Amino acid sequence: MQLGLFMMPLHDPNRDYLTVLKEDRESILLADQLGYDEAWVGEHYSCKTEPIANPLQFMATLIAQTKRIKFATGVLNLPQHHPAQIAGDVAQFDHLAEGRFIMGVGPGGLGSDFELFETFDKNRGEMMVESVRMIHEIWSTDAPYNIKGKYWNVVVDKQMQPRLGIGPMLKPFQKPFPQLAVSAMSPNSTTAKLAGEQGWGLISANFTPSNQVLSHWQSYAEGAAAAGKRADRANWRVARSIICTDTDQEAAEYLSNDACSAGWYYQYLRDNLSTYKMTKIFKRDLAMPDSELTVQKMLEMMVISGSPQRVLDQLIALIDEIGWFGTLLMTHKDWDNAALHRKSMRLLAEQVMPRLGQHMATKQAAD
Repeated sequence: MQLGLFMMPLHDPNRDYLTVLKEDRESILLADQLGYDEAWVGEHYSCKTEPIANPLQFMATLIAQTKRIKFATGVLNLPQHHPAQIAGDVAQFDHLAEGRFIMGVGPGGLGSDFELFETFDKNRGEMMVESVRMIHEIWSTDAPYNIKGKYWNVVVDKQMQPRLGIGPMLKPFQKPFPQLAVSAMSPNSTTAKLAGEQGWGLISANFTPSNQVLSHWQSYAEGAAAAGKRADRANWRVARSIICTDTDQEAAEYLSNDACSAGWYYQYLRDNLSTYKMTKIFKRDLAMPDSELTVQKMLEMMVISGSPQRVLDQLIALIDEIGWFGTLLMTHKDWDNAALHRKSMRLLAEQVMPRLGQHMATKQAAD
């Protein structure tokens, strides 16, 4: 079983931008030192709270300072970009990272970005699929290019100068191309079903209760079966909010304050998604009234916390409920208490994961 770090990232918009960028870089450097396998970084252009506009640019600053961790986009919002731009940017990054890269993509998830890029009233799921098709065709064919679609065209023909090397687009370092994954957050996610149909990897969001996470896999497996594909649980990544401390009491005291970064994180997500009537994402029981979605209730439902033993017990219970999966993604939170969050990352890697891996192997063998 592998371990990764997933960061939107989400920060208090009143904090200094350079400071949070340094903090986010520090968290990935620490993850690499602790043996984490992956680091996922999101893309948001019009939000001070989710302040990384270009995850490839951000992660490129860390390639030379890390040894083993794979970088991943969580996610590139494909409807917001021309496919040729993504194809070129990703191919370049994949070479710089010498293949330490996973290509996470999605249809977008931020209303202000939809408005900015004029995708609000478009079929973003359809756009995402078309973009992936075009990107893969660019990478698997040679110039001239004449790739036509509903939303974009990729044409390089009359302006080619083969003698000067003008016209061909860069292929990625990984052959035939980097692993591709999409994220799912809604119950019975149509995106998860699409991922199964396409044979892509799947990431289940950390702000979804475990029973809804199970529905992601069920949708994925349904999509794979419909397409005649085998649904491989090794390609399933499950993100969870985890606060691992020396004692149960230390975690409980930290989380008892609604203003702690985990509390602030879920309050922000609740208030944001309620704007679009999407609060069902947070609910174990879809009949639960929104008035019951207090910060403390959300922390109770979606944060795994406590001593290493208690965190291990909760993760084992999660696996027993949803089945085995390939990678656990610990979700990064604003470092309101830097020492606590660093310790949480370390305890998870050093004291929890070795024992959790043993349980996961047992579940996998029984599958």
